[in-house]
Amino acid sequence: MPANQLDTLFEKLDTIILGNSQATRLAVACLLARGHLLIEDIPGVGKTTLAHALADLFGMPFKRIQFTSDLLPTDIIGMTIFDVDSKKFHFKRGPIFTSTLLADEINRATPKTQSALLQAMEEQQVSVEGRQVNLPDPFFVIATQNPLEQSGTFPLPESQLDRFLIRISLGYPGPEFEKALLSRTARKANQGQEPLIDQDQLRALSAEVDSIHASDAIIDYLQNLLHQTRHSGRFVTGLSPRAGLQWLQAAKAWALLQGRDSVLPDDIKELAPFTACHRLHCNDGGDTQEQIAEIIMQTEVI
Repeated sequence: MPANQLDTLFEKLDTIILGNSQATRLAVACLLARGHLLIEDIPGVGKTTLAHALADLFGMPFKRIQFTSDLLPTDIIGMTIFDVDSKKFHFKRGPIFTSTLLADEINRATPKTQSALLQAMEEQQVSVEGRQVNLPDPFFVIATQNPLEQSGTFPLPESQLDRFLIRISLGYPGPEFEKALLSRTARKANQGQEPLIDQDQLRALSAEVDSIHASDAIIDYLQNLLHQTRHSGRFVTGLSPRAGLQWLQAAKAWALLQGRDSVLPDDIKELAPFTACHRLHCNDGGDTQEQIAEIIMQTEVI
């Protein structure tokens, strides 16, 4: 795919999500790496807008589930119903059968309902009465999460958090971008978008991510970072092997978006706050991002 096609994509995203180009690039990297995205922020800062924009610009079917405390797993996956006319049972597919699924305010649902996404996110299939049903390819979950201090929220368990490749926060826009957002021009820019990249091209880009080279030195560097999270005494538990694999895959996608065919140490470092911090909890209750930053400063690139 020509590089200018990706440039056009990011230019369009920058007109929709104003003043937050890093977040939009991280979201695209997550999609290309076949991961899932967690957006943690207060309501009203553009989380849903970003999800819609990604689905539109990549030409992917989109569905949204509003997570609430009374939501059931069958509301996500679907259920088997009896057809009186045919006198047969049929599986009625739930909203999870789509290419882009927005799990809105996921931490307002109970843990049982949250866990209904686990198999789908990891294996791209769901279990229905003892048989496996495949989900579409691509399958991209974008979950939004409210800050835990807000009422009516249930913390995501570690097993759920580990399924998300990248966590981002959009935050408030700067004054000049908020003024543009309030203008009529900005509001029109957020309406439905024509696809710029189709699903075949998306799959080809994901295949390119797989082919990005990571040298032995990069692997050793990443492994040392993983080792430090497990044995430094800073965290309750360290990063899992799956977290390491996903961190590397994200770094490959990040390198591709920079126009390179190999991963650099800076790719690993730059993605650390977004791929590692949501999977860790400090022993002393401190700031996870600060602890990761210290580990990166103290770990030499071999």
